[in-house]
This record gives sequence, structure tokens and C-alpha cells, in this order.
Amino acid sequence: MKNYIEHIDYHTEIPANSHWSVRVRRGSCMRLTDLSGNGNLAMLFYNPENLLERYNAPDTLKCQHTFKLTAGHCLYSDMGRIFASVVADSCGWHETVCGNSHAQHVEQRWGARDYQNHHNDWQQNGNDAFLTELAKYGLSRVDMAANVNWFSKVTSDDQGNLQLADNNSLAGSQVLLRFEMDTLVLMHSCPHPLNPSHNYPRHPIAVELGTAQALKEDDLCRNSCDENRRGFDNNRLYHIGCI
Repeated sequence: MKNYIEHIDYHTEIPANSHWSVRVRRGSCMRLTDLSGNGNLAMLFYNPENLLERYNAPDTLKCQHTFKLTAGHCLYSDMGRIFASVVADSCGWHETVCGNSHAQHVEQRWGARDYQNHHNDWQQNGNDAFLTELAKYGLSRVDMAANVNWFSKVTSDDQGNLQLADNNSLAGSQVLLRFEMDTLVLMHSCPHPLNPSHNYPRHPIAVELGTAQALKEDDLCRNSCDENRRGFDNNRLYHIGCI
């Protein structure tokens, strides 16, 4: 994974049950680490210069002919551009179809606990966590898109019912993103909506930010399919001001 990183400049930890957002520059890298195992980090992407452009989960999956995300995949906007590339991954499976937990989901499964009464032992849900971050940039519920759930894997039974796979991510699992355009990144560490745990899950995630090595001709993500080559071409046009 170090082969894709020029240097790391910043490190933070997103505690369990928390949320954060950051504007990341083109050419940056972001390394995520599941510190305890079985973690979940939900993430959304927006163009900070045009907040109407945001992550498109259906296009990301269908244009790369996949149901999961892992090394070699790109994360597409609804304008056909690439926010980021997954350049390295020790976990192997990340999902982007199941969305967020909501307040009623958390209350039904683990009981109602709020910050006013329980302080740091409260039980946040993913939907409200994202709404808090969206509001910082003048965005609201209508601006929320389908998100990535890093470190989470879902499987289906014979009837098509989805369930969260246990032990998909071991302690220390990492995924490395290289950003192909300036991107506003929103994230939270709340439980996956399909998490069946008896107790409210609390798993912190480490986030490191730095400079990625320059894109090379033999780049795995760009060359993994024709659609990705077109996506990188769209980015190139965007950055020289043609679209």
C-alpha cells in the first residue's frame, strides 16, 4: 500500500458513533483503517465547486460490472467523472447498496439513547450523522445520495434477502483512496443498517491524509475497464476547463 503514497501529512481517528467531513484536494490520498475489526465507515462525495455533483452508486457499480468495491475500482459522480480510485485494499469487499441506519432502526434494535441523557454513551444513527455534516455546507436531506459502507460486506440468500457478513473486516484492515478531483468527503462511523449485533456496535476508524504518487500509464484503476479510461478522460477535460 505504501507504493501508492508519497507521504502522509495528517492522522486522525473517527471514534465509534461519530461523524466528520473534510475537503480533499486532487492528488491526495486517504488511508482508512478498521482499528478493531467489523467496523463500518459510511462515506459520501461531493464536488466542492458544484455541490449538485455527487457520488453515484448505481453508475459506479454498473459501469464496472461489479456488486462490490475493492482495489481497481473507481468512485463515480453523476456527471461521469471520477472522485476517487481504490488503489489498494486489504479487506477485499466494501458495499454501496444498503445505505444508512435511521433513528427508528437503532431504537428498535438497541433502544433509544440520546446525547442529552447519555452523553458519549448515546447511540447515533447514520442518517442523522450525515444530515449534521450536510448542514455545514448548506445541504439537506434532499442532497443525500446512496453512500459507500467501507469494510462492510453484504450477501444474499436464495430469496434475495440481504444480510451483513460477519468478520469481513479484521482488525487492521485498510483501504487506500487516491483522489482524482477536488472532493468534499462526508463520513460517519455509525453501525451498518443490517448489523444484527446484540449490543450497539462501537468501532473506531483511523483516517490518514497525504499526497498520492502520480498516476502512471499502467495504473490498475484506469486500465481495469474501458469505462474507467473514459472516466479519467472526463476528468482530464474537466481539469483543463473544457467541460
